[in-house]
Amino acid sequence: MAGTNSSKYKIDRRLGVNLWGRAKSPFNKRNYAPGQHGKDRKKPSDYCIQLHAKQKLKGYYGKVTEKQFHNTFKEAVRRKGDTSENLIGLLESRLDAIVYRLKFALTIFGARQLVNHGHVRVNGKKVDIPSYRVKIGDVIELVPTMKENVGVMSALASSEREVPDYFEVGNNGLKGKYLRVPKLADVPYPVTMEPNLVVEFYSR
Repeated sequence: MAGTNSSKYKIDRRLGVNLWGRAKSPFNKRNYAPGQHGKDRKKPSDYCIQLHAKQKLKGYYGKVTEKQFHNTFKEAVRRKGDTSENLIGLLESRLDAIVYRLKFALTIFGARQLVNHGHVRVNGKKVDIPSYRVKIGDVIELVPTMKENVGVMSALASSEREVPDYFEVGNNGLKGKYLRVPKLADVPYPVTMEPNLVVEFYSR
C-alpha cells in the first residue's frame, strides 16, 4: 500500500499541486516536479496550460482513462448550458466521486475500490461500476457488512474534508441522498480547477 500511495502522490509533484489537499502529500515538502530538471521553470505555452488543466481535473478523479474522460467531455458538449459546468456536474455525479464526497473512503482511489468490490448500494441495489452516473434523488449507502469497517470509520471521522451541502446525510453519516448536481463553485476542490481550459484543450 505504501508503494501504491507513493505512486499516487507523484501526481502531486508532477502537476505542481497538492491535488487532494492531503497532509501526507510530498508536494508539501518538495513543491517542484520530480526528476533532475524538476526545479527548472519555463514559461508554458497555451497548449501546456490547457493540458495541465486537463491532467489536473482528470487526475483528481482517480483512475479515469483518457477515453472515459473525453467521452464525459463530449457528453458535456451535447447537453444544454455551459460546457465547463456540465463537465463538472457529470464528473461529480460519478458513483466513486459521490462515495468519496460522502466520506465513505479517505481517498478517491479507496472510494473506487469500495464500489468495485460491491460494497455500495444505490437505492437499495448493489452497484459495482465506479463510473455509474448517480441521479438527483438517489440514495447511496454502504452494505451492512461495511458499516463498522475500520477504514470507513476512519474516513468518516477524518477532519480533512466535510460532506458538501448538495447531499442530505443520514444514519450517522452512513447514508447520503444526492440533492442536486453541483456547479464548479459548489465543489470543494482543494486546488483551483479550470474546466474552461479543458474545454479549450479539446476544442483545439
